[in-house]
Amino acid sequence: MKVFVLCALLATAAAWPNLGFQSDDAGGASNAQKQHDVNYMLWKVYEEMRDPAMKAIEDSFEPEGDSAHYDDDGTSIHKLMQELQQHRLLEQKHWFSLFNTRQRHEALMLYDVLEHSSDWATFTGNAAFFRKRMNEGEFVYALYAAVLHSSLTQHVVLPPLYEVTPHMFTNSEVITEAYRAKMTQTPAKIKSSFTGSQSNPEQRVAYFGEDIGMNTHHVMWHLEFPFWWDDSHESHHLDRKGENFFWVHHQLTVRFDAERLSNYLAPVEELHWEDPIHEGFAPHTMYKYGGNFPSRPDEIIFEDVDGVARVRDMIITENRIRDAIAHGYVTAKDGSKINIRDSHGIDVLGDVIESSTYSPNTQYYGALHNTAHVMLGRQGDPHGKYDLPPGVLEHFETATRDPTFFRLHKYMDNIFKEHKHSLPAYTKEELEFTGVAVDSIGVEGPLETYFEDFEYSLLNAVDDTVEIDDVEISTFVPRLNHKDFSVNIDVTNNNGETVDGTVRIFAYPRFDNNHVKFTLNEGFWNAIELDKFWVKLSPGANHIVRKSSESSLTVPDVPSFKSLIEQADAAVAGGSELHLEEFESSLGLPNRFLIPKGNSNGLEFVLIAFVSDGKADAAVENLHTNTVFNHYGHEGKYPDNRPHGYPLDRHIDDERLINELPNWSHSIVKVFNHGEHIHHH
Repeated sequence: MKVFVLCALLATAAAWPNLGFQSDDAGGASNAQKQHDVNYMLWKVYEEMRDPAMKAIEDSFEPEGDSAHYDDDGTSIHKLMQELQQHRLLEQKHWFSLFNTRQRHEALMLYDVLEHSSDWATFTGNAAFFRKRMNEGEFVYALYAAVLHSSLTQHVVLPPLYEVTPHMFTNSEVITEAYRAKMTQTPAKIKSSFTGSQSNPEQRVAYFGEDIGMNTHHVMWHLEFPFWWDDSHESHHLDRKGENFFWVHHQLTVRFDAERLSNYLAPVEELHWEDPIHEGFAPHTMYKYGGNFPSRPDEIIFEDVDGVARVRDMIITENRIRDAIAHGYVTAKDGSKINIRDSHGIDVLGDVIESSTYSPNTQYYGALHNTAHVMLGRQGDPHGKYDLPPGVLEHFETATRDPTFFRLHKYMDNIFKEHKHSLPAYTKEELEFTGVAVDSIGVEGPLETYFEDFEYSLLNAVDDTVEIDDVEISTFVPRLNHKDFSVNIDVTNNNGETVDGTVRIFAYPRFDNNHVKFTLNEGFWNAIELDKFWVKLSPGANHIVRKSSESSLTVPDVPSFKSLIEQADAAVAGGSELHLEEFESSLGLPNRFLIPKGNSNGLEFVLIAFVSDGKADAAVENLHTNTVFNHYGHEGKYPDNRPHGYPLDRHIDDERLINELPNWSHSIVKVFNHGEHIHHH
């Protein structure tokens, strides 16, 4: 969500390095040039800079040269330079974790510097300067966050993280092979498989948690809505951030359960502080610097983690939050009461549970989610006896690899559910759309999934020198995809005039793993959101066809790092435009994950279309023309006034009310997987 802020851009001082920019936008460089610069900052981030022009800046740039180039008078750059000169920053070639308070603080100091740079020469000069001098993990995090949030970089596409820091996404066995290929200068295509073995039932759903697109989605979401975001330092407020936190993790949880159903497994049981952690986990991944990710044996009991939290404190924190839900209000720092028994309550609760800086009272309610990630991540070495590096749960890139991630989120999801079910059921007035009826919903084309090989480069995983040419080293890994289909909806508008409508499409599994039919309430809570879009309904009959590829909740795969480099280099050399608009946001789920895997018998889902009043829903002007970026918000404002998941987000007192609503319809569909695996070799 790159918010457009028109900074008063100051004329570039003559002393500033001139990189031969073509000035055609605010900030003094073309989009192609910016893309080129960001590419090279991240390419071989552990090695020497490979772009000669930018290599020259590394040492010639003077960050404190002219504070007029910063919109905070240079406050942030003076702060970071002081830390650098006093040798207080984390050294290079060392692991980095965002949940490590000091390391996060350092990464954010660099983020502030980039964020407050008012022109491109300053932004890119600082990036080149600190790339050489700061820890690589901190640098990558700060640059990703700055590119996402700075007004200078709203058209820059971030290269896929799994090709920038492949260690975080690739099994250590494969990394070792890659080093071997590099040592012998032999090109290699290495097959990756998921961690674990056939004797571990969790292995059946590893394709979900270990999918690199899923990992990227998770990390990009947390970069877009970071828990450290502080309005007093930033240019804008993140709209409905707490509610987004609830919804994105709720959807991950219900989607994971649907994958489990597809594979004849029971839904995830919630993790609890007082129960044993049944599943152990052997991550089979290693840090670039800092050894292997720690493992965790089966059936261990939660222990206090030195310097992080005690188990009993986690229980107390949880009880305070659940008390607030039962009371219907959260107590603010000053003792005043914030009502949460309304549709805005979920937003407050999300800020409290994650705990972001938006939480009204971290002193009292703690940071349940963030602390839980570290607590669980450290259970392999809770007292630091073996000096192990952070666990997979302490990085957003790797967290979903551990099946316990979903158990932890089921635990939090159930707390949110307690709140949602404490709200009054929607009334007929809150649900109906006068004069509009949904006559039918159906699917055209097969609801069929398959696996395909996905290949990505491991060039950035291996060490090298400028003198030796690269040889192609890549890995391929099976991943889920689906065949094209479309959803067809027939709507009648009896209003005698054109009206705006919001179309909301959901699907929930019809039966649980014991083949017991879900009640409407259970089904609604387990519903997967498939799409949401706006339409103009003309009087009379309307036939709506929505392709699976058009879903506003999903994004296409980002082009490979190599292709981004080639496209940007060509555009810079030819002075041409770069067209990468469709990849500018990587916030949504990968489109190939739109529907769950299903199985050879066909997993039954109830497909729902609900059409609500677009005029009442619209939080921004001209909603029906807004086809872009309906994932989580656009230019700071989430476009839909309704709560996420509306109208399925609250419990139903009387199923007849729902069944008699004219503006919704459902049908039963089956999702098939015939074990098809497409090899691209």
